[in-house]
Amino acid sequence: MNAYPLTSLITLLTVLLMFVTSVIVGKARVKYSIMAPATSGHEMFDRAYRVQMNTMEAALMMLPALWIYAVFNGEIGAFAMGVIWLLGRAWYAQAYLSNPVRRGPGFGIAFVTLAGLWFGALMGLALRGVLLF
Repeated sequence: MNAYPLTSLITLLTVLLMFVTSVIVGKARVKYSIMAPATSGHEMFDRAYRVQMNTMEAALMMLPALWIYAVFNGEIGAFAMGVIWLLGRAWYAQAYLSNPVRRGPGFGIAFVTLAGLWFGALMGLALRGVLLF
């Protein structure tokens, strides 16, 4: 049996990040009196909501790439890239909530890391003959 404790840790931390962004949205919904099912109404709520949605969208792409990368290229690289992705997404979230204009560097770090995971996963599959080009 293969164990992937570091990749599992990154997965759990990613879920934690999504949970935290959900809590931030819930608090903003109460603070700014945005009643469900509304998804806009006050700029600060809108920022929190966009951070949550963007984080979930990014995690949906990152998690499969992370696991495929770990299986075919090794867990240490997947873990390192996962940590960088998480730091980038946390930077993005904090910047977006305080001043959306400053969200670019965090987004860029997470995006480049996601691209690295995806291409690394693809190459790992290709090198093992799973993909025939």
